[in-house]
Amino acid sequence: MKTLRNLLLGLLTGSAAFAATAAQTYPVKPVEVVVAYQPGGGSDNTARAIADVARHHLPESVYVSNKPGASGSIGWSYVLAGKPDGYKVLLMNPEMLFVPLMGIGKATIADFQPIARFTDDPSSITVRADAPWNTIEEFIAYARANPEAVTISNAGNGTIPHLAAAALADSIGATFTHVPYQGSSPAIMGLMSGDVKATTVAYAELKQHVESGKLKTLAVMSAQRLQGLPQVPTFKERGHDLQFSVWRGIGLPKGAPEEALSTWREVARKVYETPAFQKSVVSQNLTLAWADTPEFSADIARQDQAFKELMKKLNLKQ
Repeated sequence: MKTLRNLLLGLLTGSAAFAATAAQTYPVKPVEVVVAYQPGGGSDNTARAIADVARHHLPESVYVSNKPGASGSIGWSYVLAGKPDGYKVLLMNPEMLFVPLMGIGKATIADFQPIARFTDDPSSITVRADAPWNTIEEFIAYARANPEAVTISNAGNGTIPHLAAAALADSIGATFTHVPYQGSSPAIMGLMSGDVKATTVAYAELKQHVESGKLKTLAVMSAQRLQGLPQVPTFKERGHDLQFSVWRGIGLPKGAPEEALSTWREVARKVYETPAFQKSVVSQNLTLAWADTPEFSADIARQDQAFKELMKKLNLKQ
């Protein structure tokens, strides 16, 4: 009799524990935010700023891991590996749109559900302060007249600065010599040291050097002139509709639970609205640019189509 009573008690206890577990809401374990690049760059710093605030709005911890390699495709594939249960959040960036088109990796933007965008920084054509060109027209004229003489640094093969420079060359009918570096900071240092003649790194990432008088930006690749750079024209104004920017947001693999998607959408807004997060982003010379799920998804879809058309022209396959 006692044995039967113990058995029934055990069953009831087990059922209660199961019900309690089932009633728990996402997340019930730590969440990993994956950065597909090395520590220390803009993407890594943005992810850590997001995680620092997000952990205050979730019942479980949030941590960042770096999975660099193959122009980002190793990190993207890592997030897709296993069940899409919502416990691997990806720090998304525009390279996801065109690196697969270069024949690198198998993960594509179609494998992910965008949630929110936090920053957006247009590319630019920036040269040393002592360069002989003071306008973008002078730079373009020189590049056309001197094929391959203009060396342009970028943040690595298959990055937005690389694509931006290739698209510029195609648009103006010039031939540049592309010089890849391992990230934006080394690409900027390459320009400042005189190893290259120009860079297409985002203006925000070299802003301090322009303001200190060491570099000068000739044009930006945005739809409108930048708020802090009103005297510098856009390429669109000069007849070349070139719009390239480095944006950063978060997303989950397609098939992730609706609860995870809705939770992170809510958390993302809270993160963005937190003064500490905004201060952290601005201190990195990045530009705050909020986009909720519908706007972020629509913008990615537009860029995806544009990149597909552009990559056919540029023939940048590895």
